[in-house]
Formats: sequence, structure tokens, C-alpha cells
Amino acid sequence: MKNEKHDQNKERMKEKMENIKKIVPDTSVLIHGELSALIGQGKLDNIEVIIPKTVIDELQSQASRAREIGFRGLEEVKKIREVAKEHNVTVRFTGQRPTMEEIQLAKKGRIDALIRDVAEKEGATLFTADYVQALVGEAEGVSVNYIRQKIKTEGLAIESFFDKDTQSVHLKAGVVPLAKKGKPGAIQLVKLGERKLSEDEIESVMDEIMSKVRIDPSSFIEISKMSATVVQMGNYRIAVTRPPFSDSLEVTAVRPIIKCRLEDYNLHEKLQDMLAEGSKGVLIAGPPGSGKSTFAASIADYLVSRGNIVKTFEQPRDLQVCDEVTQYAPLEGDWEKTADLLLLVRPDYTIFDEVRRTHDFRVFGDMRLAGVGMIGVVHSTDPIAAIQRFIGKVELGMIPHIIDTVIYISSGKVTKTLSVSMTVKMPSGMTEADLTRPVVEIRDFVTKKLEYEIYTYGEENVIVPVSEANAGKESPLRELARDRILHELGVYDRNARVEFENDNSIKVYVDTDVIARLIGKGGSNIELLQKRLGLHISVEPKTGTLKKQLSWHHRESGGAIELVVDRQREGTEVDINDGSDYLLSAHVGKNGMIRVRKKSEVGRRVLATIAKGTLKVFA
Repeated sequence: MKNEKHDQNKERMKEKMENIKKIVPDTSVLIHGELSALIGQGKLDNIEVIIPKTVIDELQSQASRAREIGFRGLEEVKKIREVAKEHNVTVRFTGQRPTMEEIQLAKKGRIDALIRDVAEKEGATLFTADYVQALVGEAEGVSVNYIRQKIKTEGLAIESFFDKDTQSVHLKAGVVPLAKKGKPGAIQLVKLGERKLSEDEIESVMDEIMSKVRIDPSSFIEISKMSATVVQMGNYRIAVTRPPFSDSLEVTAVRPIIKCRLEDYNLHEKLQDMLAEGSKGVLIAGPPGSGKSTFAASIADYLVSRGNIVKTFEQPRDLQVCDEVTQYAPLEGDWEKTADLLLLVRPDYTIFDEVRRTHDFRVFGDMRLAGVGMIGVVHSTDPIAAIQRFIGKVELGMIPHIIDTVIYISSGKVTKTLSVSMTVKMPSGMTEADLTRPVVEIRDFVTKKLEYEIYTYGEENVIVPVSEANAGKESPLRELARDRILHELGVYDRNARVEFENDNSIKVYVDTDVIARLIGKGGSNIELLQKRLGLHISVEPKTGTLKKQLSWHHRESGGAIELVVDRQREGTEVDINDGSDYLLSAHVGKNGMIRVRKKSEVGRRVLATIAKGTLKVFA
């Protein structure tokens, strides 16, 4: 029965084709390349193809904006003219050029209306692959031939490049296809074969993708710009670029290879409970490809399972979340409009995937201050950098009200969690009471150890690692102890140097020739000094005789003299002398640099020693 019905439909179509004498194609038929195929197969002999000038202008407009459909439509017109010569088909262009107003109204159907007018005026059959165009044409009494598309929806060429371990595929004209395989933290770039792809092969891959997008409800075009298109096709996020934006035709397809549950991350119990307790401001930070979006998706599913309404802000919409989560794109290209609508929907949590631009940070902050739980995904090199990206985009005092937790992801694992709070105090390392000010404290979420402070210093907002701030500043008690110790040592060496190992132990650096006298017979002098000071004392030579001499060079920079040693010495202590007398001990900074102020007493001595050519550095 089915075969009979199919044969009857085929006969009716053949009869209809034979009765057609004039054809007016619209843009949809030309884009899909159907008409040249029908003529080439001999199904449309002895006819006249009438192409409205509005169609050519529309295709030219699309091609001028580097839109793929424009190029394909114009190529189809060329093919029609070529095959027409072999099948007794004439091609004619007719109609008026569209006005600027008509071009602006193209999206509202004005160009389609002009094409139907040409078909009606010419007494021709309108060929279209657009169902709406066919329906309107039949309603207006125009002869219509609606060509249903035979579109491949499974086994696409792009899918053949993927296996279960493939994270992304990179296709470029004139290059061997490449793929990234493995899981976050263990990804390798591998070649898929040895043959370079031609531009035609990549165009064929793109044609399949774009054809599926037009009919597949789970696929859509996320971004369409001049020379660039981003498509979400099921689980695949596909970016297509062409010249002049890129140097050649390129297709990049990304697909998530794993879907995790929140339990798989072995989160601290307090952190998991915190996420479920109520609206929070959470940042998920990490470098590209570290697994941030996968973790965000697992949080979304977890929150839904705990009875929360969850929405997402995404472009493209590629988070692999459960059906209960609605994924929003920018409304009319603006996240702020999406946020206005979202407040009417009243979600418990919103996941903002890829917070990058200044406007994104502000929208994130506005939503959080409106009482919505916000989870933002941010690219950053370390946990503190994620918070730093908010500085300057929102007021410093508002940051703790917007962000209370930062979760850092590396190689698919949670490696660090920070909590953010505000207090009024004297910043670490400062001693004057009148320096008290509002300070943003960054603490380890689990141990509550203070790691960073953010505050306003002068006119600048500064982030200070607390451990480094304290290391560079001695407590007043140690300063007093140092003065007393140096006074006691002055009997032996007026230029002695003291270094605290801890609160109960010190190292004393003196000239080599006084070491024996300082220690005394059987250690009597040093033992007496230890009892008097209440400290354990280790005695070391300060001239560097037991240390290795380092090579160095110097340069002047503004008000400082810079001594540069081996970069491998970064973070270590070195001694500097003039060959006999000790000058100073210094901490080697970044890139092996030691800075000394020119106008200081020690700076003048260093300059004089350099001039004499007797300066030596020991480590």
C-alpha cells in the first residue's frame, strides 16, 4: 500500500513538472541548490527560469557580510546558467532592484512578497523550500512547488571525526585535521590521518551542519557575524570562520566528553551544604579547558534535585544540564534585557557561563544584589585573579555582597576554595591605629586562614598576600630585641648582623676574625650571652668566606641601583660586601633582581664599591 502511494505521488510530481513552463525560484531554493540538480537530472527541460533581481540583491547582501548562505546562493545561480545550456533552459533576470526600505524589511517578509509578485505577474510557478513562503503563495493564488528538503540528520561528516575520547576537532583548509583527546588535565593534540583537507571538503561539512540546524529543534545558530558563525548542534558547539576574519576557512567543533555529578568532585561537606542553603554569590574559576562548565552543570543538576528553580545565561548555550533548567541567550543581544526578564521569572539560582566583558560583571552584580543566587564561570590563572577581575567594574565595598565564595578548578578537580568577607580593621603589616579602614578579607574556605586582603591605599585598590606582608615587616617586639642584641654584640663587631629564625632562636653574622673571641673558650662567652638575652644563638661569618661567590651585573633605574644575579636565586638571601667589609644582606626578587635606593647610606656605599670594582655577592 505504501509503495502504491509513493508511486502515485511520484507520478503526480512528474506530471506537474512536465506542465511547468516558467519557474521563479526564491532564495531558499537557491541556497539549498535544488534547482540546478533538477535541471541537471533532466526533470525540468524546455522551461524558462526567471530570477527576480531582488533575489540576486539579497544574496549579494548576505555574501557581502560574509554570510555562508549568500555565497551558496550565488554559486547556485552560476550552476543554473551552466546546466541550462545542456537542457534547453533559458535564464532571465527581471524585476526592480529593492529599495533601502524593502531591504530593511527583508526579515519581515518584504523580499519574499516581491518574489511572489514576480511569479504572479509572469504566470510562473514559484519554487520554494520555505514552508511559510509556500503557504502564503498558495493563499494568494500563486502556483507553488514546495520542495521538501532531504536533510541528513544523522551520521554527519563532522561526527565521524569524534570518538569517545575526543574533546574537540579542528578542521582548516590546507591542514591535516586535528583533534584534542583525553580528559581535563591530560589532553593531547593528535592528527586524524595524513591527508590535508581541501576547501571544498570543509564547505561540504559546513553544508551538512547548516542544513541540520534549519530543521533540528535541538540545533540553532547562536552567533552570526560577518565571516563568523557559532552553531549549537545538539551536544556539539561549532565555530565556523572564513576570510577576511580568519586567514582561511576553518571549522572548530567542541563536545563535552564527560558529565559529572556533584558527588564526583568530593567537595567539602560545608561547601556542598552552603550551595544548597540559599542564594549565594559563587565564582567558578580556572584556566580554559579545566572543566569549569562541566562543574557548573553538575551544580545546576544538584540544585534542581534540592528543589530549586535554576536558569542559565549562556552564549553559546552548551551546558549539559537537565531538562528542568532553562537556558537563556542574550535578549536582543543584551544580557541586561535578559536579566530584566529573569527577575520576573524569579529563579532561585542563575548560572552565568563565561563572565568576560565589563558589562557581564555589572549584570552579574546587579542580579546578585537583587537577591538572586548567582554562580559565575570566569577564566582566571589563579583563585584570587577571579576576584581581581571584579575590581574596577564594581565598587570595592560591594564585592563581598556580590561574591562570597570562589571555587578554583584545575584539571577537572576542585583544588582551592576561598571565602570572601568584609571587616573594618588595620591591614596586616600596618602599625598605626589611624590606618584602620574597610578591608575585604579572603580566607581559605576550610581552614579559615587569612590569605589575602583587599583595601584602598591612597587612590588605588590593592590586593596584598597576607603572608608576604607580614614577612616583610618585623613586629615591634622583634625590633626592640634586635636593638638590644646588636648593643651586646657591639663589643665584638660594631657591624654585626642579626637574623631571626623564630621567636627563640637567632643567627648572628660577624667578621671571621672575631668568631673565636665571640664564642669564647669552650663556648663560655656565647653561653653567657644566650643566658643574658634568653635566646639560642648561632654564629656565622658575614664575609661570605663559607659561601659561593655569584656573578652579577648592575644597572641604574630612576632612584635605585639594581644588581642582577642568576634568576635561579629568586627568593633567596645573599650577602654583599666590598671584598673585606660587609655592606648588606638582601632578598633576591623577581628575575634575580636586588634593588637598593641610591640616596640611602648603604646605597651610596654600594655605588662607591661598584666604582672601585671591589663589590662581591655571596650566597
